[in-house]
Amino acid sequence: MERNDAVMPSVAIVIAAVLWIILLFLFNKETAPVVVTADPAVTAAAQKDWPTLGKQIFENGVAATGASACSGCHGLNGQGGVGPKLAGTAEILQNPVLVHTRVVKGKGAMPAFEGSLTEAQIYAVTNYVINSWGNKADPPLVTPAVVAAASATVSPELLKNRSRIVPEEIKLPEITLVTFILLCLTYGIIGLYSVWAEGEELKPGIHKTRSTPIAMLAMISTLIGVMVFGVLFARQILIDWNGWASDPIVAPNVTAEGFYSAMVVILLGVAAGLYKKYFMDSEVLIEDASGEFPW
Repeated sequence: MERNDAVMPSVAIVIAAVLWIILLFLFNKETAPVVVTADPAVTAAAQKDWPTLGKQIFENGVAATGASACSGCHGLNGQGGVGPKLAGTAEILQNPVLVHTRVVKGKGAMPAFEGSLTEAQIYAVTNYVINSWGNKADPPLVTPAVVAAASATVSPELLKNRSRIVPEEIKLPEITLVTFILLCLTYGIIGLYSVWAEGEELKPGIHKTRSTPIAMLAMISTLIGVMVFGVLFARQILIDWNGWASDPIVAPNVTAEGFYSAMVVILLGVAAGLYKKYFMDSEVLIEDASGEFPW
């Protein structure tokens, strides 16, 4: 008999939506500056070297380490291009530490330069940006002490990003593509599961199932996994919640939240599949001459 389950597309849509939300947790990287120590040598270099060293890095990069020139995307005069405009941008002038954070961690198409630039070079190019092309930031220079102070507060940008369902750097084309891929994958996975659990052909009547010791062990292990990852997820949420209220602020580990929640969803799906295959009796009824039947 031909398999034809009208319920499967709607189930695939729901599961794809759940997986999409989990993916947002996994890839929603926080932009809070890392906690740093105010090294006197780096502080001195940050205050002294930026007019020459910062300009050199901005315009030419550092070929030896593979650090590309900032001007290639932002323009020689900070006028913007592939990258956003840097000259006269209010967001930079009001929060100059944001430039340091972007250089260190990157965002979207902008790569992270941590590892390809030294700490002194990062401060030099940061201070060059906030003091060039008419820019007058407050404070006028970013030093390790300024970054350390900023890491103890929650920036408006971080709060804005944290409150978004979809991170700012994920745009409509990526959303459309990922949604389509997830829908296709879940539809295929559900179809494979259905064939695995019930066979390639469905025969009318009541189908008795009997569990095996291995199936019982797999079910118990899966349910234990659900509880373990559920506890880890709840624990991580509490840790992150307390981190926001602590002084200094501890940035939440969103990736861990996403991983634990994903494992709970996946293991629940495995448990449902094991139950359907080895523990639940099923009944197949032919509805009409077209060969459609529910199960």
